[in-house]
Amino acid sequence: MYHARNLDFGLFLGWDIKNDTWVISELLRPLIMNINYTKGGELKYKTVTFFGFVGLITGVKPNAFSVSVNERFNSNGGYIGLFEWFLDINRNQAWTTLVARDCFENDDMDFNHVVKTLANTPLIAPVYYIIGGPEKQQGAVVTRDRAKAVDVWQLGTNNTWFIAETNYDHWKKPLIIDDRITPCNRCMDKLGKENMSFEGLFNVLSSKPVLNKLTVYSALIEPKSGRLETYIQFCPTPCDPF
Repeated sequence: MYHARNLDFGLFLGWDIKNDTWVISELLRPLIMNINYTKGGELKYKTVTFFGFVGLITGVKPNAFSVSVNERFNSNGGYIGLFEWFLDINRNQAWTTLVARDCFENDDMDFNHVVKTLANTPLIAPVYYIIGGPEKQQGAVVTRDRAKAVDVWQLGTNNTWFIAETNYDHWKKPLIIDDRITPCNRCMDKLGKENMSFEGLFNVLSSKPVLNKLTVYSALIEPKSGRLETYIQFCPTPCDPF
């Protein structure tokens, strides 16, 4: 089993005309860190994060599970959740990346338990949780509203040998100006199950427009062994802005 992701961030938060880059994306790249969390000298889990960030957006717990978090756009979005939380209207809702980290802090968690937890915990914002496990067919995309899961897409559904998620519900068509999933699926089909490797997945993640001006890093994960590799990414012009 493999789990791979591109982290894209910085859309509409300032465009550097001179360098053809997103300002926030450029600021984030030097802050990327790989961190190993230990307890009593024993490795517990690994994450890819940014200096000063305490949540979890990409991580792996060896021989247990891996998680990555993708933004989901929805009318009942995070601004409403933040408003309710800060005004103490409703604090019975978790921060999306903190509940993910809580899963890693819990030694009793396995793949199935993580899927259930991330599917049912009330959240401040809608989100996608992509979850991998150490065994065959242990892969899932949990599509979240703030209250509960809208959908749990399991690896192997309709005989799929991989599942891929960007920032759109997998049963809907993406915006025509932001269709990264179609070329991603084509690259995966071309790679093939028999050629699956870190190198092959990195090539998929580095193919435009899967790689774009917003891409800050690529992460490659093997949940069974806990192997985690992170690569800072740049997409030189010509390159799609998102």
